[in-house]
Amino acid sequence: MKLYFIALIPPPQIRVEVKGFKEEMKASYQASHALKSPAHITLQMPFKKDEKEENKLVEGLAEWAAAQSSFSVRINGFDHFSDRVIYVRVEEHQPVIQLHHSLKKMLTLTFGFKAEELNKKMHPHMTIATRDLKPEQFVQAWQQFQNKKYEAQFDAHSIFLLKHNGKYWDIYREFTFGG
Repeated sequence: MKLYFIALIPPPQIRVEVKGFKEEMKASYQASHALKSPAHITLQMPFKKDEKEENKLVEGLAEWAAAQSSFSVRINGFDHFSDRVIYVRVEEHQPVIQLHHSLKKMLTLTFGFKAEELNKKMHPHMTIATRDLKPEQFVQAWQQFQNKKYEAQFDAHSIFLLKHNGKYWDIYREFTFGG
C-alpha cells in the first residue's frame, strides 16, 4: 500500500515564496513538519492505495481533470486554525470548494472511497506551520505572521497527485484541466 494525496499546487515562484515562510517557521520555532510537502491546497487528504491500482487511479484522475475548467486562485495574508496551524490565506473559496465536491463525487463513484476517507469540510489554505508548532510558541509565531504582507495569484489549470516516499511527499503526476 502506498500513501497518496491530491492537491492544487501553485507555480514554482509561489512554491518558493511559501517554502520561505515554512523555512522561517523551522528556523524560529523548530516547526519543520510543513516542509515535508510542497506548497499546496489539499483537495483530498492522504489515502492508501495498492500500488497495483495506481494506473487505474492515474487514468481516472486524468479523465476527471479533462472535464474541469481553469480558475484563478488569489492568496492574501495569513491566518490560523486553533493554536497549531498557521497558513497562507486563500481568498474566494468557492471555485476550490466546487472542484473539491466534484473530485469527492468521482472518488466515491469510481474508486469506492468511503465517507471517512474523504475531506468532510473544505477550507482552502496553504499550511506553513502545523503539528510540530508547539502551543506555547504559537503566540509568538502568530505575532510574526498576522500582519505580514503577502499577496499572489495563479491560475489553477491542473491538479496533482502526490506520493509519499517514506520521508516526504513527492509531486508524482499532474492532470491538466480541459474545460
